[in-house]
Amino acid sequence: MTLTVKPLTDVGAAAWDAFVRARPDGTFFHFAAWRTVIAAAFRHRTHYAFAERDGAITGVLPLAHVRTRLFGSTLISVPFCVYGGPLAADPETAAALDAHALALMRQTGAAAVEFRFRDAAERPGWVPRPALYETFRRPIEADAERNMKAIPRKQRAMVRKGIQNGLTSTAGRDTRTLHHVYAQSVRNLGTPVFSRHYFAILAETFGEDCDVVTVMDGEAAIAAVLNFYHRDEVLPYYGGGTEAARQHAGNDFMYWEVMRRAAERGCRVFDFGRSKVGTGAHAFKRNWGFEPAPLDYRYALRPGAAIPDNSPLNPKFRLFVEGWKRLPLPVANAVGPFIVRGLG
Repeated sequence: MTLTVKPLTDVGAAAWDAFVRARPDGTFFHFAAWRTVIAAAFRHRTHYAFAERDGAITGVLPLAHVRTRLFGSTLISVPFCVYGGPLAADPETAAALDAHALALMRQTGAAAVEFRFRDAAERPGWVPRPALYETFRRPIEADAERNMKAIPRKQRAMVRKGIQNGLTSTAGRDTRTLHHVYAQSVRNLGTPVFSRHYFAILAETFGEDCDVVTVMDGEAAIAAVLNFYHRDEVLPYYGGGTEAARQHAGNDFMYWEVMRRAAERGCRVFDFGRSKVGTGAHAFKRNWGFEPAPLDYRYALRPGAAIPDNSPLNPKFRLFVEGWKRLPLPVANAVGPFIVRGLG
């Protein structure tokens, strides 16, 4: 039976997603809908392809070409997502999808192909990224009190502080408030913000598999986070808080509310997502009792090319980061989306 690799069309999206759901290594970021999200929000060309044998899908390759003047040209699986890489039912399929990606690198002139695997994935000839990102995942239970007690004592005290401060939460689809809070948070970290349009696209595209939990201090929104749901997992993805959130334990309360609400809807895994080693976000997640696991990002490089490094920790971006922190928020919000589309 002949194995063929074909481009994904809208007609094949349902079969693609069925394959992803059937795979134990399939993640939320492998779904076909990211193809339209990336194209609509960032105007990057997508190259989603699947392998087929005897009419049945045996593998999928979610791939997009992130190309900007500032940050170069890379084929990524999957940009703006923490996990990705091809999913394959057998070695022949894996080899065919890898070869397809390498052929696209030659055709597009990209400097590299980047596969973002959640778990270890040996790829002979592919270069692993030196340790930069780790992910945090652990089981949660149906009982809220047991989940509360599983949080280490000092961090649990911060959650209770938020409760004692009278903070409340709502869950819905308020991406406007999310963006308002998130924009302040990332500007203060020296990072360009996504467009509000991107958050709206995510909410519209993923429907019930996506929500926004917002923390209120009286009538004021002080923290918010957009969450993804897949199988029995919850993944808080884009979140931040204002200065008031830091003063009133709003961020700890927010993640507790995400956990509590997710457990009520049947989630049994809390995925805290990736963080850069040595950062405050990394330490925060460890303080919640999560143990980090390394992410395996693999690269195929054109001759003379190096592994892309657009991380804010890169010393060459230090002055940019410090300058960005000082920008007026309206300016940061206007310019940020044009820059962040190249960061992938």
